[in-house]
Amino acid sequence: MTSSLAGAGTDPQALLDGLAERIPAALPEGVAESVLEVERDRSMGDRIAGRPGRVASVRLRGPEWVLQARAQGRRLVTEAQREVRGVVIARQAPPLATWLDLLSGQLHALVVEAAGNAVTVTRALAALGVAEPGSDLAVDPADVAGGLRALPLRLAGRAPDGVVASVQRIADLLVDTLPRVAGSFDAEQTVVRTATDYLPRTLQAYVTLPPQWAATHRLPDGGTPLTALQAQLAVLEQAATRMRDAAVAADASALLANGAFLADRFAVSGLDVESSPPA
Repeated sequence: MTSSLAGAGTDPQALLDGLAERIPAALPEGVAESVLEVERDRSMGDRIAGRPGRVASVRLRGPEWVLQARAQGRRLVTEAQREVRGVVIARQAPPLATWLDLLSGQLHALVVEAAGNAVTVTRALAALGVAEPGSDLAVDPADVAGGLRALPLRLAGRAPDGVVASVQRIADLLVDTLPRVAGSFDAEQTVVRTATDYLPRTLQAYVTLPPQWAATHRLPDGGTPLTALQAQLAVLEQAATRMRDAAVAADASALLANGAFLADRFAVSGLDVESSPPA
């Protein structure tokens, strides 16, 4: 993961202050209190003035890692450790960029675990200058067909083969549909929105999660993030098939109906599964 925070000119105090402010905003209500610890150094002047003081360290307890960043003089010291029943079984001191990568994954896992959506954490990380691991899965509106063809290649090795195959089929359907709706503004925008928003955002929400956790963790409905992704891709593939068929038949109303369904279904990025596309 690349990050403006990981650059050589990063101000450790500014980073700690930003983490202390943004992490609570990135998590569902009530979650931060149980997983985040912020230590502050309060001078006598701070106490008299009622100021909270300087952030000295930030510690996040995620599903896989306990992550801490603390100031040591003018340096920022990062630590990642695994615990089993409160006992530390592994400890690392990763570079800042790696630590931020772990942080992104743990925050997304916490959000999914709380049955929230990934939009809040995505925006909070972006405000910190953190580019998420799935940012390379974006499809450029200036080259929709090229971006769609690249998606399966970029996803390979980061998701199971079956997921990559599903994405390949969806991408092929959308690429086939695009020239058929060229010049029809509403229909074209429906296909472009599916290609540049719904599909890549669904994939980004998954690849940001810690891989083992995403494959095995049980969500409130009994499924895993992986099975939820597979179900969402099935919805997208069914809708994309119907949009392509409607474009072949020049049935604009059917194409737009499926587009409206997708807009409602994927308006908020999450890993839940609801309904099926309209016939």
